[in-house]
Amino acid sequence: MAIDIEPPTGTAEMTVDGADLASVLNQRPGDGFPPVLATVRMTGLMELAASRALHPLLQEGELSVGVTIDIAHTAATPIGAKVTAEATFVAREGKLFVFEVTAHDPGGEIGRGMHKRAIVLADRLSAGAARRCAGDA
Repeated sequence: MAIDIEPPTGTAEMTVDGADLASVLNQRPGDGFPPVLATVRMTGLMELAASRALHPLLQEGELSVGVTIDIAHTAATPIGAKVTAEATFVAREGKLFVFEVTAHDPGGEIGRGMHKRAIVLADRLSAGAARRCAGDA
């Protein structure tokens, strides 16, 4: 995996629907998650944008995986709103690709932070995960 080029900026969009709401996370009365875009869904959209930025660098059998994420979710987004995430490559840290990520809805910025990804062999990742959990069956 010799990479001599910087990844481009990546983007991802979604329209918030019922499955994207924080209230879906409620498991019992009193959990108190509101009916607005869940932080986990915003973060996932940011990861998707960064993943898309790395697509041009992937070779056969490779994929990128999230390693760390440090995000602030700063504004609520209602159901039905369009959300756009953007990932901008800022640096390499050894094997890691570092991205600044942002998310916006029609009202402005809703989140910002940093995200690191690594390029790995898909088969090796799957095999390692299977070995790690083999005793849990």
